Amino acid sequence: MEPARADQRREDNHWSFLVLPLSVSARLPSRGVIAIEGTMNGFPFKATLQPDGHKSHWLKVAQALRERAGAEAGDVLTLEIAPATKAPEPDVPADLRKALAAADPKARVLWSDITPIARTDWIHWISSAKQEETRARRIRNACSMLAAGKRRVCCFDRSGFYSKSMSAPKAAHSSSVE
Repeated sequence: MEPARADQRREDNHWSFLVLPLSVSARLPSRGVIAIEGTMNGFPFKATLQPDGHKSHWLKVAQALRERAGAEAGDVLTLEIAPATKAPEPDVPADLRKALAAADPKARVLWSDITPIARTDWIHWISSAKQEETRARRIRNACSMLAAGKRRVCCFDRSGFYSKSMSAPKAAHSSSVE
């Protein structure tokens, strides 16, 4: 994929984010979550792009990656990306890990068997709950659905276009793409 440049980023404690230009995002194979590999200002990295809710994607940039790439929040940088050959494993929230450990063994077996992107979808569905009661119910439902053999979460918009639960953070400032 040809070089792309970020058009927005925000510093928030130890990470920043950048939103891909629509023209770059349109060349990716999915409007949803997608694992990528590439370079940032020439420094190699692997990451997962998230849908921004506007038919593009955003990338969470850890402070360590930003520093290695010689970038500061607010800089325009060069990003070269391509779909990854293997998706990275998502971080499983502690409450979901605990529930899976106590769930029907069929749920644990299926959780191990599904793809990292499918696990990411389950995690996003659970994490998008606005209330603790909803989150707890989704965790119970996830364990039941997995035990019943359901590999993908139902009713989940992977693109974030219809549900803004996966939208990019709000930028403190933005800069133009040259």
